[in-house]
Amino acid sequence: MIVAQVLKTKGSQVVSVRPGDSIASITRTLAQHRIGAVLVLEAEQVLGIVSERDIVRALAALGEAVMRMTAGQLMTRVLFTAGPASTIQDALQLMTDRRVRHLPVLHADGTLAGMVSIGDLVKARIAEAEDEAEALKSYVATAG
Repeated sequence: MIVAQVLKTKGSQVVSVRPGDSIASITRTLAQHRIGAVLVLEAEQVLGIVSERDIVRALAALGEAVMRMTAGQLMTRVLFTAGPASTIQDALQLMTDRRVRHLPVLHADGTLAGMVSIGDLVKARIAEAEDEAEALKSYVATAG
C-alpha cells in the first residue's frame, strides 16, 4: 500500500497557518480540528510545521511568552516528507527513525499533496494486514 491510497481514503485537505499567526491562535486551531500539527504555508509553499510537541517544549523552556510568538518563530523548518508513491512501510520507517509523527506529502514538483500522521499510517497498515489475513482464510477454505 502506498501513501496516495491513504490520502484517497483520508482526504488531502491540510490544516495550515501563516508564518505570522500567533502560537495562541495555533493552539486553538489544533484543538478545534483535533489534530497534532499544522503546516506553515505562504503562497502555497510549505515553510515548516508546528506541532503540539513544539509548543509544549517551548512552553517548558520559555514559559507563557511562547503564546505571543509566531508560527514563523517556533516552526520546525527542516521537514521530513513523503511522496504519494512512498510505501506505508517506508513512511513509517522514516517517522520512527526521525522521531516525527506527521509527514507532509509532496508531489515531485514540491507541491503539497496532503499530510499523514503516524495514526493514519498505522490504521492503514492494520487494515492491510486484516485484508491479507482474510484472503489467506478464504484461500485455505476453498483449497481444502
